[in-house]
Amino acid sequence: MVPRTRTGGLWIASVLFAVVLLVLLVFILQNTKRAEISFFGARANPPIGVALLLAAVFGVLLVALPGTARILQLRFLARRRATAPPVQSPRTEEPTRPDLPASGAALPAPSADPATGSLPPSSAHDPDRIRQPEDQS
Repeated sequence: MVPRTRTGGLWIASVLFAVVLLVLLVFILQNTKRAEISFFGARANPPIGVALLLAAVFGVLLVALPGTARILQLRFLARRRATAPPVQSPRTEEPTRPDLPASGAALPAPSADPATGSLPPSSAHDPDRIRQPEDQS
């Protein structure tokens, strides 16, 4: 099998473009009845096929202009980032505290309040912690 090239892709794209233009030409030639169009006070009586083709072209432009602006904006940003000096990232190490267990170690179970026998409020509603059984005496 022969590998695909850019030239081959360009040839296929140009053939498809020619077929689409031929279909549009047939569409315009078959829809010659005139339509009245008014836009902001301007009036025209083009054939229906031409009017629909112009509406499609303006629709494509409405989509393509903001898309082109966004592409240019991203290219500008990429070019600016490529020429900017590298930024030092902040340290990602966790500070070590002697009162906390090492990373990955299990946390100790919360201790119950001796006066009431209930868990502290901060951990009482934590679904990841297992509640200690209360004394029934």
